[in-house]
Amino acid sequence: MSNQQSNKGSGDKKGKKPSRFGLLNSISTGLLILFLVSSFYSILADSGPSADKIALSDLVRDVGMGEVISITVKGDDLIALYRDNVSKKAQKESDSSVTETFTNYGLTPEKLNAVKINVEGPSGFAFWLMQLAPFLAPLFFIALIIWFLTRQARGTGMQAFSFGQSKARITLPDDKKQRVTFKDVAGAKEAKQELAEIVDFLKNPKKFLEIGAVIPKGILLMGAPGTGKTLLARAVAGEAGVAFFAISGSEFVEMFVGVGASRVRDLFKMAKQAAPAIIFVDEIDAVGRVRGTGVGGGNDEREQTLNQILVEMDGFEPNEKVIVMAATNRPDVLDPALLRPGRFDRRVTIDLPDRNDREEILKIHSAKKPFAEDVALRVIAERTPGFSGADLYSLMNEGAILAARENRTKVAQFDLIRAIEKVMLGPERKSHLLSKKEKEITAYHEAGHALVASVLPFADPVHKISIISRGRAAGYTLHLPLEDRKMQSKREFLDDISVSLGGYVVEKIMFNDVTTGPSNDLQVSTALARDMVTKYGMSEKIGVLALESSGGRAMFGKGVEDNGYSEKISADIDSEVARIMDEGYKKAEDIVTKHKAALDAIAQRLIEVETIEREEYENIIIAHGIQPKKKLDIEHQI
Repeated sequence: MSNQQSNKGSGDKKGKKPSRFGLLNSISTGLLILFLVSSFYSILADSGPSADKIALSDLVRDVGMGEVISITVKGDDLIALYRDNVSKKAQKESDSSVTETFTNYGLTPEKLNAVKINVEGPSGFAFWLMQLAPFLAPLFFIALIIWFLTRQARGTGMQAFSFGQSKARITLPDDKKQRVTFKDVAGAKEAKQELAEIVDFLKNPKKFLEIGAVIPKGILLMGAPGTGKTLLARAVAGEAGVAFFAISGSEFVEMFVGVGASRVRDLFKMAKQAAPAIIFVDEIDAVGRVRGTGVGGGNDEREQTLNQILVEMDGFEPNEKVIVMAATNRPDVLDPALLRPGRFDRRVTIDLPDRNDREEILKIHSAKKPFAEDVALRVIAERTPGFSGADLYSLMNEGAILAARENRTKVAQFDLIRAIEKVMLGPERKSHLLSKKEKEITAYHEAGHALVASVLPFADPVHKISIISRGRAAGYTLHLPLEDRKMQSKREFLDDISVSLGGYVVEKIMFNDVTTGPSNDLQVSTALARDMVTKYGMSEKIGVLALESSGGRAMFGKGVEDNGYSEKISADIDSEVARIMDEGYKKAEDIVTKHKAALDAIAQRLIEVETIEREEYENIIIAHGIQPKKKLDIEHQI
């Protein structure tokens, strides 16, 4: 029982604009520096021992009375040290010496000679600093403001000049930390064999050129998301020991016309200077879509960028030793000019990994993770059909996170099993509590899916049933094939539709009502039935016709079109889809009615324990006369 919710995220990539507060910030910084300089100057000016200030006449009187031991002269300041170790400060006349000052006040020479007089002149640096600081501080402040303003203007100008430069990320051959080789890529054996020729050419181009062979200039990596296209491109560069320039197709496109083409020219120029090198353009369909669709006019920025890519690839010479690699999961929308001989004429398809490949990928991702003794990666590989390399990486990471969350130092098999379900369906929502009635409906709904899947001969066997909420699903039934398959038959599709309708049928029979729970099941089964009719030619009434494309609408340069069939064909399609759904419903209804005792047993056990694993589930259905599927049974039926 699940509902789907499609969330579309959008992110705007905005360039930096000069802030209107830049000048204010510069002035504020200058004022702060001026304040610090002034404070430093004040500290230097006021530095010296602290003393009480007294009048000059009082100091003369104290000298006459013999209370003063010594007098230190610092400019016009007189610092007197008394017999009780107290310092007092007085100021003499600026145009007379100490002796003249005391004599003018009537102090006899005998009394003056009894006092030790020290004259301290300022050091050269301190003197000149004190004299020049009032003049230099304003000049320094003005120079600082001018420097800030010119620096800001220079930065803005440099950004304008660098706007058309390439934003490629460069991995140099001697960068050991980021180097990737074929040993780091599990599976994709055929793809690695194809790319081995590229590695050989980059290492030893002479033997190819001497025999008159020309290595393809462009290699297009095609495959589903997460299958390792970027990783393979990096591995080619790592094996060959050449520079690797990586950039995304979207980084070429800007709102200003000509910027994308300028970045393409700059990228190819850098690659030629660093040759031998590899240029890798990820998601090339961002700029390489079919031209002439009427979107954005005939001279929009994307098309200009694509034209420049085509020109640069045509401009290559055989001995330049620069190879362009690109990746996409939408090869059907690419412009034919990109795919013609001489450009991306070698296409490498990277499929989803099979069971053995998944096990090898799991071993690579588990190299740095401590495992418990019960971990069996083979079992994990068997339970993850359809997982890409990125999914398997996420699985291993989630397993480690689950173990760390529970304060364990090793990853157990149970962690990896839970991680599979988390990657497929989302995290558990234990706080999402169901009422007693909802829990019963959910249990019978999932039991209906499982029961129909166990009885129908071409449905996948059940591995687990749960009524614990995950993601948007209130419960789920996990049924996986016994072995990987690349093709599906019509009989398998029909059984899958009946399995999807099993929950809907059970709700209607057991509760004489239908909830919103089966909404996603109806969407999936209806879409599958429509694909059978319009894409796979599995309808006897429609015949061997493919009425809808298997990708975007922009195919073969035709652009966006409506369906290319009549209203009568459209009505026939709707009729066939309804027929397939009705037959699937009746098939599921017959199974639920016939095996109602098994249905009750599965549902009641689910209500008690909330989760049933494969072994316990098979014991329940065997007790009610239903034999679980084995591998030999599936092969015999097919």
